[in-house]
Amino acid sequence: MLLLLPGCASYEPAPDGFHAVLNQPYHLDSGDVLKLIVFGDDGLTGSYPVDKAGYVAVPLVGDVPARGRTADQLEVELADRFRDGYLNDPDVTVQVERYRPFFIMGEVTTGGQYSYVPGMTVQKAVAIAGGYTARAEQSSVDITRQIGDQVITGRVQASDPLLPGDTVYVRERWF
Repeated sequence: MLLLLPGCASYEPAPDGFHAVLNQPYHLDSGDVLKLIVFGDDGLTGSYPVDKAGYVAVPLVGDVPARGRTADQLEVELADRFRDGYLNDPDVTVQVERYRPFFIMGEVTTGGQYSYVPGMTVQKAVAIAGGYTARAEQSSVDITRQIGDQVITGRVQASDPLLPGDTVYVRERWF
């Protein structure tokens, strides 16, 4: 029994920056699908995916870097590019039409890739994956999340929110 205690004592909560990212504006990445609205030009208005390289291919202006930018930052970039010889005083809006998926694995009924919905929590993600298995540790899970250039893993409770692109790992319980 004493041999198991060091494993329990090694628990560390998620790093500080892990939760701080929840209060920051959403940053676009590969897998997101954007709704681009160019007021007064229905030909440019439409859905545009962010490709694997992190770019959005937009008619007239070509590939525009989107990875790591907010929708507001991308709006400014697109307006500048349209203004540069294509449109007079363009009014551009960028919205996330579909977020990149999240992933869940470990002690859930059906692990895999699932569509992210704003407001999603770990508990909702587990429900989408068919619920916990009989061996699942239900009090906390590990989430791996990309924050800037770093990939960070933190242990969180089931009530914690998820972000698009997160990977949730439900551990097996010991007893």
